[in-house]
Amino acid sequence: MPGFFSWIAGFFTTVKPLPPPASEARLFNRAETAEPGGTTEDAQSLALQLEENLFCWLLDTGPSNLRAEQSSSDRALQELDYRLAHNKMEELPRRPMTLPMLMRALSDESGDRQKLSQIILGDPSLTDQILQVANSPYFRTGDHTIESVDQAVFVLGIDGIRNVIAAAVMRPMMAARNSREAVFAQRAWRWGLTCARAAEFIAKLQNEDISAHFTVGLLPALSYITIRRELQQICRAQRGGEEPDVVLIRNALTRYQWIASQLIASEWGLPPKYHAYLMSAERPSPDQEQTALVDGMVIGSREVLRHAHQRNLPEEDLEKILHLTPEQTGRVRAALKAILSEGTRG
Repeated sequence: MPGFFSWIAGFFTTVKPLPPPASEARLFNRAETAEPGGTTEDAQSLALQLEENLFCWLLDTGPSNLRAEQSSSDRALQELDYRLAHNKMEELPRRPMTLPMLMRALSDESGDRQKLSQIILGDPSLTDQILQVANSPYFRTGDHTIESVDQAVFVLGIDGIRNVIAAAVMRPMMAARNSREAVFAQRAWRWGLTCARAAEFIAKLQNEDISAHFTVGLLPALSYITIRRELQQICRAQRGGEEPDVVLIRNALTRYQWIASQLIASEWGLPPKYHAYLMSAERPSPDQEQTALVDGMVIGSREVLRHAHQRNLPEEDLEKILHLTPEQTGRVRAALKAILSEGTRG
């Protein structure tokens, strides 16, 4: 990933510079356009509002707490910056051993389903995760329970099982390790799945790679739990066991979410186009059309907040930060509402 690592090559061990300003890249980034009337500025302001609402929910806090002054946290951010820049992250999720075989089998259009089932069954823990995910509201296609891997492959099809495998691989990595991170881990997982499915739905409408968009749609959520855990390690070492506060966590997530996502994609050996999707979301080029990933994360974030009865972006403002037709937006939102409602009943 030469383009990614080149910009961090200037960080050295002897002098740790301050991290870049938080405003350089956010969760929802729009391309600069030549449109008159301040449309881009208005849309970015709305996107920042949605981002703040999301962080309030994820971190279980209020806006005033997120806007508080950061107190003596530069050392922690510098250390996190250093670890990311030099691939020293202790909490970076390692590539699952079966992932390369699964990716080869899934990318082989002529491959048979029996071979895929055999690979999955060779990993009992993955088998269990796949069946749990396949029967979750995010993937369940009817009232009948999927009871075997063969049945899951048959019912969901190759594209469906690709997405189930991606979710099943990441699910254990995002499970809460203790009570302190329980709420955050649970909400981040729900947010990640919703955004991933939204990106998948939009990619399908636009005739793009739906499986790739689903996977990259999950990576920011995995990067969030990774960054939070790394920051906890750093703060405990620097502050004698003290936990990071919500301002520090929010600043770390905002600054490093896309970098951490790229590192995970690199560590797992994901194809180049996955990195391209992430880079387009992080730093869209001028006049670039908004991607399915960005639109999916916007709609997914808003629908999760709506379902959780949280502060949210007003209905009339949603279309101002999307590059979808009203019909497309309505279809994606309807699908997400059905999934989230089913999860409540389940």
